[in-house]
Amino acid sequence: MSESATPTRVEKRMRQTASGLTSVSRRFTAERGLAGFTIEEVCDSVGVSRRTFFNYFASKEDAVIGANPDDEYRSFAERFLARGAGTWPQVLTDLIDLAIEHVESNAMDPREHTDLMAALEREPRLLARFIGMTRDRDRQMRGLIAERQGVGVDDPRAVAIVSILATLMKASAETLVDPSNDTDFATILTTSLDAMRLVLAVPTHH
Repeated sequence: MSESATPTRVEKRMRQTASGLTSVSRRFTAERGLAGFTIEEVCDSVGVSRRTFFNYFASKEDAVIGANPDDEYRSFAERFLARGAGTWPQVLTDLIDLAIEHVESNAMDPREHTDLMAALEREPRLLARFIGMTRDRDRQMRGLIAERQGVGVDDPRAVAIVSILATLMKASAETLVDPSNDTDFATILTTSLDAMRLVLAVPTHH
């Protein structure tokens, strides 16, 4: 066993533990509300100690929201900026590619997404926090696009790309969790992107 292989296994185990805590926390919140279960119950379901829980999350609310958004953003930003400036359509393509990589690497479970939506509907303070995080993420995304393309953060092209990405991601997630769906997330998202581009390619008449 090489030394370089050990961190990979450790990181994988840590992601699995965090994912398990989040999955159970979302399910319990969807079923009972935040006040309807204890951290100990979550830990028992996952098979970890209370101390381990707090190594990952500061509260039940944090566990429901999921992985550290700052860590995810830093990783995403590094990969996005590393691709360098390009055409505006390429910017959108790169964002879609990275979104698919993120979802696939985290093995997105449709049931877990459904539980998250149910938890947000049940707990207003969680919903308010989630909306705030979404707004922050959109601002960060505009900043990344502006940095990569050498434009201002309010450039209408950067704003449009963030809006398009958000719409495609939301619609694709809803399709993924539909009980009648049998298509993987990557296919759903890229098909939606192709359809959007086809529609926008039609000349408009004023």
